[in-house]
Amino acid sequence: QVQLVESGGGSVQPGGSLRLSCVVSGSIFSIYRMGWYRQAPGKQRELVATITSIGSTNYGDSVKGRFTISRDIDKNTMSLRMNSLKPEDTAVYYCKVVSSYYNEYWGQGTQVTVSS
Repeated sequence: QVQLVESGGGSVQPGGSLRLSCVVSGSIFSIYRMGWYRQAPGKQRELVATITSIGSTNYGDSVKGRFTISRDIDKNTMSLRMNSLKPEDTAVYYCKVVSSYYNEYWGQGTQVTVSS
């Protein structure tokens, strides 16, 4: 059974920074792509950033230049560094993993609140 556990969420003032982490455990042969998604109240879940097994990254337009995704292949972990946070970044952030067999796994989410 594959488990994803996020951490690092919290409350921060506009302009501040946070770092989210996701640890993957369980029986997963290999990971094709990892990513972060977020969902704000009343809105659909949206892409934040993804990173593939060869390190290719992709970012949502609203976070480009402010967020940085990274991963440690050996430890099956992924991080999201979030700088210059804005109130509109407030959401529940979810970790997602796609295996080499294209199975998808989601974490339970971690709340990020940006408010003065």
